[in-house]
Amino acid sequence: MKIVRTTYLSLGTNLGNKIENLQFAIDEINRSLGHVRKISSVYRTKSWGFEGEDFYNICLEVSTSLSPEKMIKAVLEIEGQLGRLRNSQQGYNNRIIDIDILLFDDDIMFYNDLKVPHPEMLNRRFVLEPLSEIAPNVIHPIARKTILACLQNCKDLGVVEKTDAKLIRPISLVEKFNYIAIEGNIGSGKTSLARKIGDDYNAKLVLERFADNPFLPKFYADEDRYAFPLEMSFLADRYHQLTDDIAQFDLFKNFVVSDYYIFKSLIFAQITLPKEEYRLYRKMFDIMYKEIAKPDVYVFLYQNTERLIDNIKKRGRDYEQNIQADYLEKIHKGYLSFIKSKEELNTLIIDVSELDFVNNENDYQIILKQILEFKPG
Repeated sequence: MKIVRTTYLSLGTNLGNKIENLQFAIDEINRSLGHVRKISSVYRTKSWGFEGEDFYNICLEVSTSLSPEKMIKAVLEIEGQLGRLRNSQQGYNNRIIDIDILLFDDDIMFYNDLKVPHPEMLNRRFVLEPLSEIAPNVIHPIARKTILACLQNCKDLGVVEKTDAKLIRPISLVEKFNYIAIEGNIGSGKTSLARKIGDDYNAKLVLERFADNPFLPKFYADEDRYAFPLEMSFLADRYHQLTDDIAQFDLFKNFVVSDYYIFKSLIFAQITLPKEEYRLYRKMFDIMYKEIAKPDVYVFLYQNTERLIDNIKKRGRDYEQNIQADYLEKIHKGYLSFIKSKEELNTLIIDVSELDFVNNENDYQIILKQILEFKPG
């Protein structure tokens, strides 16, 4: 599990469309650094230390799992996207964007050019004004005073004017969802995606315990004989796990993400069981289903069959190596039939056939963006 820390950033701009510059930077910070929890008002100040256009300045509170070293790299990339290239030029000048790391929890650090707390923040009213708005009681780790007290003691006489300009704070998965269920065919990457989301957003992770099922290897060796005990054991285990793990509130987790949903049992049972056994199975399922919490969003990962087989071979589970393409296609059709029949389920289908969200951060962000922008109902 990644450790989530709180950092405070200062942003300033005096070129081009200043509000657009700040909003773009906020959105990118939320995407690549961490969850933007607070945004100060926008403050206008005269250019400081040189003749130029007025600056717009803000401060942000961000929850991040990045190290300070990775944070500064991400900050430089965001500045670069807006067209700023830092150089060795001394003094102050016009800037399309300037992003400074002010505080990182209560740490004191010196790393190459990064110094935290920012060595000049206590001398800059245009920093302390917006920072005191969102973090008045935070203690400066060197001055050992609150930010509000630091502002009151600041000797900078520059005029800092609060404006009426509005910025939009990006909504995070943490705020939008309580329960995300991720589904897909065998080898679609649902567990990998659930793990990444759980790790990045401090979510309670509910993973299917297929490895503990003694009937699974036997089923792949003799489907007719072991189909019913396999499906019944899976149903019982999924029911107990979902009712226990999802129902129990965890103060230390932001939301729940699972790599399956209870309807998976019905889909596989339809494929593997003869009609008589399926009817019995369905009666048991319907009783249990009434007790299961429904996800805020049901994410279905679509992978083409060729890539599913390739993924299955790569992960190397012995009992899966003889899975045939026609079996995977039956599962896929079962999922599609289920999705069409359950309009009340908030279903989001994402085609990941051309995405490598495990190794490619941009692909992972594409998926997160689709989940975040999904509108239930």
